[in-house]
Amino acid sequence: MAIGISATDAWREAHPQALVGLLELSGVSNASPCPALDQRKRSVEAALRERYRGFSRGDFVAAPVLSDYVRYYRSFEKTYHVQLQLESIVLKRKSLPSVSPLVDANFAAELETLVLTAGHDVARLEAPLRIDVSRAGDSITQMNGATRAMREGDMVMRDAAGISCSIIYGQDNRSPISAATRHVLYVAYGPPGVPEAVIQMQLRGTLANVRLFAPDCIVEQQAVLRPAT
Repeated sequence: MAIGISATDAWREAHPQALVGLLELSGVSNASPCPALDQRKRSVEAALRERYRGFSRGDFVAAPVLSDYVRYYRSFEKTYHVQLQLESIVLKRKSLPSVSPLVDANFAAELETLVLTAGHDVARLEAPLRIDVSRAGDSITQMNGATRAMREGDMVMRDAAGISCSIIYGQDNRSPISAATRHVLYVAYGPPGVPEAVIQMQLRGTLANVRLFAPDCIVEQQAVLRPAT
């Protein structure tokens, strides 16, 4: 059964042109390596190097979709980390990391679309879930265990226990994907300017990658939240 996710009026008012993609899958396995996914990652690396052949840092910053994230991150005086990861693959010829199948499936799609996407173990989330904005006094305990005070106005996802993810500060340490994950929620955050078609491409790409090692996974939900709905 799909976990309930809604959007607050505060999110709609603060980010009226933003989008959030949702992909929830059950019946997955995250314990064993997947040679087909590894092959897919090598193909993604090669395609990225060809697509961005000859790019400088300035070219990356101005690229479609990437420029929308760069603008959002700069408003918080931060650098979009996916840009840095893309540059390491294209300019330094590094490989996509190997973390676990569910994480790698998402990250490979993320580098293709440049859409920031978090992955959560649904069993570790506490309903209800809300797409919201950060407020004065909010904090998040990051995956490394550090607790950070948050600036106001960032797009976040909250569950009953607090903030589960933030665009600027990343995921919490309660709900990340682990080797035991069998039910996963991917949340794709699209700041203003990112086309809905690209958000949808991220959801489809992640699902296709997951099906390389979990062909019988169940799609509990696949949708895009819009401020106007």
